[in-house]
Amino acid sequence: MLSNKVKLTAKDILEKEFKTSMRGYNQEEVDQFLDLVIKDYETFHQAIEELQKENLRLKMKLEKASKVESPSMSRLQTQPASQPQPAVTNYDILKRLSNLEKHVFGDKLYED
Repeated sequence: MLSNKVKLTAKDILEKEFKTSMRGYNQEEVDQFLDLVIKDYETFHQAIEELQKENLRLKMKLEKASKVESPSMSRLQTQPASQPQPAVTNYDILKRLSNLEKHVFGDKLYED
């Protein structure tokens, strides 16, 4: 994936030889700099490999989690939640409270 975009490898940099001339660069200085570049390349390559492995692991984990998801959960997520009508809900609650009061207190509730 990345190999077709990157033109140099750490090995290419290490094995590169430059022609020398009378007024050229200091060869030791160039070698030291190229050594740093090689280390960076190796570090970047290692980081990219680790991230690709983690990416693959997370994709597999997501795929596994979506397979485990129950059909009722997916139905709940795709359908909008219908909100109960407040008037009906309040009426039901009041009716239940009234029945509970009658059951707990009986006729004492209506006595003076």
